[in-house]
Order: sequence, then C-alpha cells, then structure tokens
Amino acid sequence: MLDDTGPTSPNSDHTHEDNADVIFNPLTFRSGLGELKNRIIRSNISGMFDDYNGHGGNARVNWETKFAKGGCGAIISSYTPVTVKGRILTRYAMIDDDDKIPFWEMVGKSVHHHGSKFIMQLSHSGRQQDLSGFENIHHKVLSSTNHKDYFHGILCKAATQDEIKDLVQLFANGARRAQQAGLDGVELHGANGYLITQFLSSGINDRTDRYGGDWEARAQFVLEIIRAIREKCGQEFHVQMKINAVDFNSWLYPWQKPGNTLDETVNICKLLMDGGKGFDAFHVSMGSTFPHPTNPPGDLPMQDVVRWYDVMLNQGVRAKMNYRIFSNWFGRWFFHRYWLWRRGPKVEGIGEDYSAVIKKAVQEVDKDIPVMVTGGWQHAHRIADAIRSGRCDAVTIARALIANNDLPQILQRQNAPDKGKECTHCNKCLLNDLENPLGCYEMSRYDGTTFEQKYEAMIKEVNSVYYPPTYPYHDVSEV
Repeated sequence: MLDDTGPTSPNSDHTHEDNADVIFNPLTFRSGLGELKNRIIRSNISGMFDDYNGHGGNARVNWETKFAKGGCGAIISSYTPVTVKGRILTRYAMIDDDDKIPFWEMVGKSVHHHGSKFIMQLSHSGRQQDLSGFENIHHKVLSSTNHKDYFHGILCKAATQDEIKDLVQLFANGARRAQQAGLDGVELHGANGYLITQFLSSGINDRTDRYGGDWEARAQFVLEIIRAIREKCGQEFHVQMKINAVDFNSWLYPWQKPGNTLDETVNICKLLMDGGKGFDAFHVSMGSTFPHPTNPPGDLPMQDVVRWYDVMLNQGVRAKMNYRIFSNWFGRWFFHRYWLWRRGPKVEGIGEDYSAVIKKAVQEVDKDIPVMVTGGWQHAHRIADAIRSGRCDAVTIARALIANNDLPQILQRQNAPDKGKECTHCNKCLLNDLENPLGCYEMSRYDGTTFEQKYEAMIKEVNSVYYPPTYPYHDVSEV
C-alpha cells in the first residue's frame, strides 16, 4: 500500500509543499463573501442538536466552531429549514422567523472569530421529509409531484402555483434573515432529493404547467427564488447553489426515470447565472435521494441500518417493507452488495469529472463563478490535483472532517491523517444521527488496547459537541 503521508504525493511529480500551496492559496469570490483563506470548505452536515421548536442550541454553536478552529476556509451549515412544514429532521435550527436571527448571529460571530466564513444552507424537504414532527402528521408535504418518494414512500402533493409563490418567498425571507444575522451568504439546497431537486429533476417532476416539462421549465422555480433573494438582499450578498451533476434517479429501481443528465445540468446552471445577476458559485453533488450510493459515497453498515432505521417506520408507506428487508440476513446482504455496485469503485473524488464539465461551461460564460465539489476528499495530493487540473476551484468535505476536525491543519503539514486515523467512509456517522449525536462511530479509529477503552474514547469524542456547556457546572456543595 502506498504511504500517503510522505513528502511526495503518490503517483505524482508534485511534492507535498506544491500541493499545500494549491490548497491553501486563497479563493476570491466576486460577491460579498470575499476571500476564503483556503480551498477546503466544510460541507453541509450537522446533527439534531437544537430545540424541537427550531431555536438553535449551544451544541450547534460548538459544532460549527470546532471546524472553524480546525482551519476550514468556510463552513456551510446543514439544511436550515425555511419553514417547519419543510423541515427534513426535527431538532434542527430553522430560519423561518425573525426570532431566529440572534442565534444565527451568534453562530456567525463564533465562526468568524477563527477566520472562517459561514454560509447558511436554505432548505425545504419536499417529499423527502425523514422525521416530520407532530406539526406535519396531518397533511401531505408539498412537492413538484403527487407521487410519493420511492425509497421511504413519503406521501406528498404537487404544490399549486399560489403555493409555489409562497415557497419562493419563504426562501427569500430566509436569505434576508441570514443577511441580517451578519452571515456571509446562503446556499440553496438543490441536490440530493430535496424540494428543489424535485422541481429540477426530469425523473421526479411530472408537472404540465409552466414549472414542468423541459429543463428550462423545471428550473423556473429556482430562477424565481434567486430573483426574489436578489430583490430582498441585493447583488452583493453571496448566494450559491448546490446541484446534482447527474441525478442517477434509477439507482434503486431501474424502472424509474433516470433524471437529469450532465448536459441538462450544464444548461440549468447557465440559466441560473441569469445574465450575471444569479448565483455566485455552484456546489456540485450527485444523487436524487439521500442517502444515495454516490452521495455520501462509501460503505453502508447494515448492522447500523437495522439498529437505527426503526425511527423511519411511521414516516413513509414503504418504510416497513424496507425494515423487513434490512432485518433479514439475505435482504441485508443483497442490499449491501447492490449499494456498493451502484456506487462503483471510486469514493474520493467521485464527482470531480462531472464538476470539471460544469466548471468549464459556467466559466466560459463568467470566469468569476467558482465551482466546488463534494465527494470523499481527505488526501492533499488528490485535492490539489483536482484544483490544479481545473476540475474544481475548491472541495467540500463533511465525513472526513467529522473524523478529523482539524483536517485542514493536518493537510498543511502532510498528505493525509496518520495511519489508522483517516475517515473510513463507513457512513456510521450518518446512520447514528437518526437517534444519536452526530460524530465518528468507527471504533477502529480510536486509541486503546481493549474494546472498552476504544468505546470510552469514542463516547468522549462524540459527546465533545456538548462542551463547553451552556452554563458552567458548579460544585453544589460550595453553594
């Protein structure tokens, strides 16, 4: 096996110093976001750390701050609901009301203190509403279609044109609140199966009105959102778009429509640039559901699927069938093998070839539009090569930063985390998040000679998000 920690990158003529120069060369945006100190951006990921009613909690401040301390150039919040009717999971801080502004202002200030930028990701679940909460149990969530989500079977209804107008304003008001909170920008979550994907994707959107049909009609919803945001926030406020390069909508059931192709996505991105008045950057991902074999690419630990998927049983009409499959040894084995086959052999940099095409296309129109890409990054030589070759301008990272919060600082010193400390892309973090604090649950990464020692080290690290606590502890005997 190649040693990824040496001074020269594997299979490369470039030294680690060469690669570090590429990664830690500042990236400048044309918008008010300004300059990032490096090309490593924390992608959208966060746990259910907050109050049930959508007010932010102390743990989220700690969570976002730890990655700023670790050296990320920017942090993208996880999906921040613009309305309780569109939340994806419960206990996520929302941006549905002005009373949320002070909390997000505190988050921004904490991140800024460590030299990082903070970008709020505005989201709406649409039909992909994993944990809806009691507010949503008596109505079908809005989508582009009347057809249920084909993975969990979550019911929905096609939004009327009046409801679409309301949705547009919800996103615009969310952006306005983020701006008032002093955040550096917002990102629209238009990938991975959520509401905007449901409008953009030819595999999901079956409308016959002006919001359905060809790629241009399917993009009208997003075009109206970005124009509404510009009207409220102005041209200088940074707005970027997370988008699927390719939907791969038929990954689970081959009879489903495949969804958007790369050519369609290129055309959509150009349209959404809106003659220089649209998006300031694009964040490239893949997959029309979440989870999806291509996002997050990696393994699917079936033991954890069985242990934690039960929270989904009341969320969709297909969840019980899924649980029976996952609980059966053969069903587990088959689904796992199918998942890995549909993912393919590549994990790190899985989307870089797609982002290269998108980057070339959009920068032919406007050279000042950066393109970032997610996909299992954690080696300096791989990141630098993707940037150096023009396949992207920056990379976004989530799981590898959960494993090593200080990954940017590590990559400044060496090519990768030390042996045994790399992210294994096992995806245990994401499955545990359904019921437990978000963190790294891969026992092999923790120090200790016995299972008990490793387990205690894991618990301490996972719970570190709760420290420092909201209020300092005192010895009550001294009171």
